[in-house]
Amino acid sequence: MAERSTAAVDVADTSGDEPLTAQAGQATDDGAEAESVTGTDQDTARTGEQPAAVADTKPPELHSGHKLARRYRLEECVTRLDGFSSWRAVDEKLRRAVGVHILPADHPRARPVLSAARSAALLGDPRFVQVLDAVEENDLVYVVHEWLPDATELTAVLASGPLEPHDAYQLVSQVSQAMAAAHREGLAHLRLNPGSVLRTESGQYRIRGLAVMAALRGISSEHPQRTDTEAIGALLYAALTQRWPYESDAYGLSGLPKDIGMIPPDQVRAGVHRGLSELAMRALVNDGATASRQEPACTTPEELAKAVTAIPRIRPPEPSFTSPPPYQRTAFQQGSYGQPPSRNGGAPTRAAAVPVPPPPLQSRTGRALKWCVSGLLIAALGLGSWQLADTLLKDEGKDSQESTQPESGKQKKPAPKPIKIDSATEFSPRTSSPVGGRYSPASNAVDGDPSTAWVTGLFKGWANFGNLPQRADGSGLVVDLGSVQDVSEVQASMYRPGQTAEVLAADPEASNPTTLNAFTKRLSKLEKAGSSLTAKPDKPVKTRYVLVHITELPSDDEEDGFRGGISEIKVSG
Repeated sequence: MAERSTAAVDVADTSGDEPLTAQAGQATDDGAEAESVTGTDQDTARTGEQPAAVADTKPPELHSGHKLARRYRLEECVTRLDGFSSWRAVDEKLRRAVGVHILPADHPRARPVLSAARSAALLGDPRFVQVLDAVEENDLVYVVHEWLPDATELTAVLASGPLEPHDAYQLVSQVSQAMAAAHREGLAHLRLNPGSVLRTESGQYRIRGLAVMAALRGISSEHPQRTDTEAIGALLYAALTQRWPYESDAYGLSGLPKDIGMIPPDQVRAGVHRGLSELAMRALVNDGATASRQEPACTTPEELAKAVTAIPRIRPPEPSFTSPPPYQRTAFQQGSYGQPPSRNGGAPTRAAAVPVPPPPLQSRTGRALKWCVSGLLIAALGLGSWQLADTLLKDEGKDSQESTQPESGKQKKPAPKPIKIDSATEFSPRTSSPVGGRYSPASNAVDGDPSTAWVTGLFKGWANFGNLPQRADGSGLVVDLGSVQDVSEVQASMYRPGQTAEVLAADPEASNPTTLNAFTKRLSKLEKAGSSLTAKPDKPVKTRYVLVHITELPSDDEEDGFRGGISEIKVSG
């Protein structure tokens, strides 16, 4: 299974058992922690879905330190229920944390889970937590997905209070647009809740468990678009009120009072944005009722996304500034500096006048002594100056004689000579097609013309090539020198400053390398480059293939996204 086949898996335990490790407050876990029985019962009651019964299947006997595919090392078990287990693990190949869900190959849900993971992976939308691998081997089925250390689960965010109107607007806008894109590809979530939505430090929302969560829990729906739309409405309702929109408590939130029905958010809490309150009611299943009883209900994420755009844009709150402390006069400015208090507690007294001593050496003997000392100082200064000038003249003559004589036993280091570049190809190990629109050939970077350049496509959302799985190893250019050469310097003129890049070289025995692992020799460290990038190893490196590797792109001022490239590459030896 290619590494691109990914989407995150999020699972809730309806059995009431607690997970093996209490990590419900962390957004980096895989979402497989147990929910309360009340919350899941209410969830299934609202959607008409019931998890399919599972035979008593024992989960695989695994332990911390166990490796899958000689690559994924299991670290900590997060959940073990319904015959499968969820782990926090480490990808030893790429040295990053990942999450892993493991089922026996004979588990009744193993095939649906594997199929759902592979289908969700094809979406490749960065708004969803990506699946990194979906494999069946050694009587096991396991799904590997991203682990986001900088993200916070919406459950933890709402525990501290409701969201500001701008944040709630961003939540419903991003989640509805993401789910609309998923449904256009025939994918549904069916278990959207505060535990399956993450907020990153930059304010972006990521959804985990697309298609796979429902497959793990054996959930299906006759109206999947309506189910996901209602779930988004419940998320918005909770974000505005810090209350769950049904009678039962769920996800750490209190439910609505019994026997009053579903009331709009602006009647639950004062100060709620009226437009967002009506939007939440239009998305929820509430017998056709809305806050104004005029707008039609939203039955699909596409309709909900369009309704969000119809709301006047909500601006973020103005930053609050604290006023500086009042100016304090110092004791010196107040006139009390250096004035001791009086003995009787009244006004400070003046210090007694001290007689000024007469100037020293004003007698005849004193004046004679001053003239003698001055004469000695002038004589010493003249003698020192003459000796210094004599020394400098001797050194200058010696240097001129040495400069006319050739150095014996020393040879000047020869200047590096340009190496002819045979060809250049785009480094794109996971895909051969350009991504992001505008594209220019790699030969533009080795044609000797600085006005032409190889330019990447435009990537949205993230500087690391849009956080796309097919660009997980970055991009760049591989130059072929035609034969093995001694490379002592590489100069790359960058298309624009701000690109994070490095220069690597392949082994002399390498033939047409296409993966990042093939370039084992580092000629420069990975850093943010300016208008140029220069690599000068301590000693020449034997290689035929040199890679100018780019991992992050600068923002494009003309368009909303990130773009980079290379104008010219020169290699010397």
